[in-house]
Formats: sequence, structure tokens, C-alpha cells
Amino acid sequence: MGNADFLQRLREAVIVGDGAMGTQLYSRGVPADSCFERLNLIQPDLVVSVHEAYVQAGAQLLETNTFTANGVRLGGVGLDRQVRQINESGARLARQAVGSNGCFVAGSVGPLGHRDSEENLSVDDQKALFREQMTGLVDGGVDLLLLETFASLAELQTAACVAAEFGLPVVAQMAFFAEGRTREGLDGKAFARALEGTVDVIGANCGVGPHEMLQLVRQMTGATTTPVSAFANSGFPQYVNGRHVYLATPEYFAARGLEMVEAGAGLVGGCCGTTPEHIAALTALIRGVKPSRSVVPLQTEVSKPTPVRVAEPRRMTVSPLLDPARKSVPVTVELDPPRGLDCSVTIERAKLLARSGVDAINLAENPLARIRMGNLALAAKIQDATGVPVIAHVTCRDRNLIGLHSDLMGAHLLGLRHILAVTGDPVSVGEASGATSVFDLNSVGLLQLLSGLNQGRNMLGAELGEGTCFCLGGAFNPNVAQLDGQVRKLKKKWAAGAQFFQTQPVYSVQVFHRMTEALTDVSAPVYLGLLPLVSERNAEFLHNEVPGIVLPDEVRKRMRGTSGKSGVDAGMAIATDLIRNCAAQADGYYIMPPFGKVDMAIELIENIRSISSTAP
Repeated sequence: MGNADFLQRLREAVIVGDGAMGTQLYSRGVPADSCFERLNLIQPDLVVSVHEAYVQAGAQLLETNTFTANGVRLGGVGLDRQVRQINESGARLARQAVGSNGCFVAGSVGPLGHRDSEENLSVDDQKALFREQMTGLVDGGVDLLLLETFASLAELQTAACVAAEFGLPVVAQMAFFAEGRTREGLDGKAFARALEGTVDVIGANCGVGPHEMLQLVRQMTGATTTPVSAFANSGFPQYVNGRHVYLATPEYFAARGLEMVEAGAGLVGGCCGTTPEHIAALTALIRGVKPSRSVVPLQTEVSKPTPVRVAEPRRMTVSPLLDPARKSVPVTVELDPPRGLDCSVTIERAKLLARSGVDAINLAENPLARIRMGNLALAAKIQDATGVPVIAHVTCRDRNLIGLHSDLMGAHLLGLRHILAVTGDPVSVGEASGATSVFDLNSVGLLQLLSGLNQGRNMLGAELGEGTCFCLGGAFNPNVAQLDGQVRKLKKKWAAGAQFFQTQPVYSVQVFHRMTEALTDVSAPVYLGLLPLVSERNAEFLHNEVPGIVLPDEVRKRMRGTSGKSGVDAGMAIATDLIRNCAAQADGYYIMPPFGKVDMAIELIENIRSISSTAP
């Protein structure tokens, strides 16, 4: 940890930080969807003018305009080769605005910003991205590094580890949301204890307004001897005449800021919606106030960073799919909801499958991002009509975090007990012109949400009174040249609570054996995906246009020239050969009948039962 003038000043007096940069740039006419950090290069005077406004308002610490200036975020707009330049420029512009005023310049570093960053990037890759950004900031002359608005504790700890390499003071702030918890369910006390001894200042920013930020300050100062920072939003935004407007007045913001200082915060400033007027009011109110700490000593057992662990579910779901006493391998069959309001055909198909002895029915959700009937209500109807468990697919594409919580609690109320958590195809592959993809979570995050519901709490840590009873599934794609990345994803899903997996359609024995070898240390069953082909045209469409499906040349050759009955016969023969060659090792099967042809699924169920009974 660094030992600079900043830390000495923090011990002697409260330091006032600046307010929002994005809010000010937006108010000056910069479109909200712009890359604000690029302005460091193309409109430096505009950035300096925002910094100067905060200096004139009395801010004693300026944050550089570099919050998203890392290789992942800048790469999304084609600027990944200018990371160092943009960060160095951001630091120099803040320093220019400070002049001889004596303000500190804090290098702003945000999360990597891609929802799959932790899933697709190794820790070393993440460190390299943070190191690249921080090097530019340090070269530009910052006094300290300010890590802000992190949602993942692990990612924040990774960034803090890199920041420590530069010998400057490090401020580490997480974003807290409703209920005063992070997206991972940490409250202020748990967060402070997790970072105790690893950074110079522990704090919170964004997510909540001054009222809830005050509660967080009290939690943090009561749990750590480390200095505490607080950068609250100016309340919650309202959409007025095409703009997001924050309604908390400067006077109200300043009054709550004084209470934060009285509760022990040594560094206070503003986040989204705050303006130079808010900072001027805050500065006037706390000028001359000394730091005040009333700290509860930490117990020795929490002196080291505390890992975040997933608690055991309150009630373990007993699923017929996972019953160790089963005498036959599980078989599930997928149906699609109808495109219109009449679900009678889907229910009749489900009844046929039930009579054939299927173990569960999968119900997809708007597959390929095409509009269909809501699958959760239909899943409850099917269960009532057949008595067969339904595995309802839930995607992250169509609902935000609030909607996911609500619909899943509603699904439990309807009696659904099996959920397949998938990220979902983006809207761009579908037909819904004008629709947008949500993706507040990916499949791993959705499994964590579901595991939390099983434990009786929502994703923000609020108690629900009792837990749900979901049996959780995940998807797996073995049809890739390099399987390592997919295996890592599966293991993350397993760690997040997945109890079984279903694969994309497989057509190659070699792919199956490669998959089983790669998953020898995974105890959760993996059901082999079977999508029987019906013609050459169908085979070529799946191979060339459907994500996640790859047909070997041999299979395409067998389907060549087929259509009608000859195509169905060839497709069923290929699927049956695969079952025969995989039976000795298969955990179960997941059948996706093409075009709702449940007769093909029923025939495959019979073949599976027959072959499995004679397998060694």
C-alpha cells in the first residue's frame, strides 16, 4: 500500500471528492451512448471544463475521466490500442484543471465491463487489462488509484492486487443496490471485512442515494479500522422530457453527506446525478469538520480477507431425474410453446410423451429469440395435465433482474421445480424488430440467483421467509474445436448450483467421448442432446445457420439426397447409432424432436430403453 500525502491528509481532515463526470458531459450535449473516455483525446477542453467546475465548487479530489478506459470496454468501440494513451491523457487533463490548487488526482478504474469477463478471462488476463489501464494513469501523474462501481468482489480484489504494484494509495469501492447489498449479497459490514488490510480506503459508490449510503457508511465504519469513503448518487433518476433527471437537491445531498462524515467517513463525494452545485453545498457544510470514527474493534478471526461462500440450500430438491435408485437412464424431451394462443396441440403432444414413459418434458423459452407463448404458465399447465415434471428454460435475454426474481418466485408458486438456466440467443438472431436484449445476468449469474432463492434470499440478500425448491440445470456445448473454455463454463455453472446439464445436439461419437473424458471430475449428470435429422436440407440448415450445432462430414454425407421418409429414416438411424455407441457411458438423454414430431421422440425413447437394457 502506498504512503502518500493523500493518506496523511485523510488522517487530518475530511476530503471532499468531486461529483459525476458523465452527468456533466451529458448536460453539455454529449450523447449518453458516447464513449466519454474518448473525449480525453478529441475534446480535451470539454473534459477540463468539467474538472474546473468541480475545483471551483471546492472539491479536493478529482477523478479522471477514465472509468471505462480498459481494453475490454474500449475494445468494444475499436479503441483497444489506445488504452494507455486515453488513460494518460485523462490523468493529465485532471492535473491541468488542478493547477496549483492542491487537489488530489485519483485515477478512476471501473470493472472490466463485460458480463462474461470473469467467465471468459483468466485471472492473469484480467490483471493484464487492469495493469495496462493503471500504467497509463500512473504515467499521467495520478496521486492515487480509485477502483469504483465494482459489482464482483473477486474482480475488485483482482484489481486491488494489481493496483498495489504501483505503490500509490488505493481506494476500493463497490456498488450497492436495493436492500443495501451488492449484487452478490454482501452488506457493508461483510464487504469491509473482506477487504480489511488489503487497500488503503474501503468504500461504496453508485447504486444508491444518500439515505441508503449513510446506512452503508455506518456498517463499514463499525466493521473496519480502515478509512471509509462514500460517493452516493443524487437520489434515483426520473425520466423527464427525454432525459434522466436526478431530483435530490444540493442541500439535501449535503446534509446527508455531513451525517456520513459524522458516522466516520473520511472521503465523501458524489456519483451519478451530482453536480458542482451538490459538491459546493457539501463543501460549505463540512468545511473544517475533523474525521470522526467510532470503530468497533475487529475480531482476530476476520483479520484476513473473508471468502464469499454459497450457503447450503435450506431444502434440497429431490428430483426423479437425480434419483440414485433409478433403474434406467433419464430421458427428457423438448417441446416449443406455440406461436399463438392455442396451446392444445402442445398439451396433446405432452400427453403422448407422458404415456411413452418420458421422465421430464423440456419447455423452451422463445427459442432463437422468436416470439412464443410464455413458457412458465404453459409449463404449469402441462404438469397439471400429464403429471410429468417440466424443465422450464429461463433465459437472461427477456427479463431484467427484477423480472427474473418475480417470475421465478411465481414459477415456484405454480409448482414448477425444474429450471434450465440459459443466457439465451440475442434478439439480433430473431424476428422481433425493435426488441432489445436485457442480459442483466448471464447463465452463471442466473444460477446464482436461483441458488439464492433456494436458500431463501433474493440476489441482493433480502430474506424471503422460506426457500424455493428448484432443481437447477445448465446447458453445455461440446461441439467446439477447443473444449477447455466450455468445460470452464460448465464448472462455473456447477459451482453456482447446477445439478444437471443438457448438451447441444451431438452427432459424433468422438465428440461424446471427448466430452466424457473432459468431465471426469464433474459429478453432475450430463444428458446427451439428440436432435434427429429429417432431410439433407434440414441437416445443412442446422449445420450452417443454427448456433451451437455442428454436423460431422460423415453425417452430412449420410443425409445427402434424402427427403421425406428417406430423410426421417436416415436421421433416426444416425441418432440410434449414436445411442448404441454411447449407451455404456451416457448419463441420460435430452431429445429435441424436429418440428414437434413427437412420434420420432417416442421411437427414440423405445430405442434408448432397449439399447440401455443390454448395455454392459
